[in-house]
Amino acid sequence: MTNVYDKAHDLARALQQSEEAAAVDTAMKAIAAEPETKQMFDNFRKRQVEMQQQMMTGEMPNPEEMEEMEKLFQVISMNANITALFEAERRLSLVIQDVNKIVTDSLSYLYQSEEG
Repeated sequence: MTNVYDKAHDLARALQQSEEAAAVDTAMKAIAAEPETKQMFDNFRKRQVEMQQQMMTGEMPNPEEMEEMEKLFQVISMNANITALFEAERRLSLVIQDVNKIVTDSLSYLYQSEEG
């Protein structure tokens, strides 16, 4: 009998060894090698997390904060290493979404009506 948790760990290892995860790792190392870029990126991520936490509590950021984040995003997006990271993260996220869909769809039969 297959142990679902063992398979989940196998999947986790496959994701860790994927081309997409390697691209994120490479991009993160390139950013870490440039202290000014790393500081700028860390500041952006910190503010992004704060804004997300604020929205999770049901409080929307004010328009000034949103505009400031948009400007900050435009500035950091001019950095090739940060752009490479965003693209690598996007590709890894798509893989994770696809895997999630495969798993979820595999169980959809449990929720189909017997009449259909």
